[in-house]
Amino acid sequence: MSDRWLELVHPYIGSGPYCYSNALAMLLGEHAPPVGVIETLTGSPFGAQVEGVQPYFDPVGWHPEIGLDAAIELLGWQCTRAKGGSAADAVDRLRAALEHGPVLVGPLDMGLLSYRPGSGAPLGADHYVVALAMEADVVVLHDPQGHPFATLPASDFVAAWRADEIAYAEAPFVMRSEFVRERAVSIDAALNAAVPRALRWLTGAADSVERIAELVDAGLSPDARDLLGVFGIRLGARRLADAASSLTIVGRQRAARIAIEQSRIVGGLQHPLVVADDATLAAEIRRLGPGYERLASALAD
Repeated sequence: MSDRWLELVHPYIGSGPYCYSNALAMLLGEHAPPVGVIETLTGSPFGAQVEGVQPYFDPVGWHPEIGLDAAIELLGWQCTRAKGGSAADAVDRLRAALEHGPVLVGPLDMGLLSYRPGSGAPLGADHYVVALAMEADVVVLHDPQGHPFATLPASDFVAAWRADEIAYAEAPFVMRSEFVRERAVSIDAALNAAVPRALRWLTGAADSVERIAELVDAGLSPDARDLLGVFGIRLGARRLADAASSLTIVGRQRAARIAIEQSRIVGGLQHPLVVADDATLAAEIRRLGPGYERLASALAD
């Protein structure tokens, strides 16, 4: 592309579903890098995948638990990760952990967070929050998606935290606490260390976007169309835009340019999706495959 307005001088700033990265930034406090850097360190921008018939703009085999662990390690931190057990055990663990500071909790099922309008049924939509305190049987938390100091009865919190409908949840009641900075790591060092991982994540990306285009050709299911329209496209475009900004920080200008071009394509999928111009939608999705291959080549240099 030759469009001057695609130059990396106006990074995207605005809302978006970055729950786990925002939650981690809250936990790391003054030592946290920009949230876009955290998201890049998770590896999420580097690929696409299909789970069943659900399309996602994140790499094959990737999920937020993998991404969080990667970002925490790359930034020089360690924490205690707990999971499983009974609901009563989980509440006791959370209460004890909160005596030492905030706790990163998730995945939770967003549909069961009863302070959110329209909640009340499991959605299978994963979410992460920062638990701040337990006051009697009420959890006080920061929800990165617009709800600071939200409160939730412990019974409702546990129902969401069980994560029964979250496909990648290996066990219920996952939480991370007792964050300790083992070593000081600069943003440049963390991003440079993440490049080989990003390159590995890009494996299979071109095949995945072709599979997504084939789903469009065959007729997207209502659930898949809704997932892309409400969540997937805007998240995928922002991830790639933040990856471009992050790659610029470490002087990888060619890779950054390709990432911003990919972001432009993904962001441009929103209108044809919503107006059901599926021929254009499939054609634009297919443009992503060669771009992911070029991005891998640029990162390998």
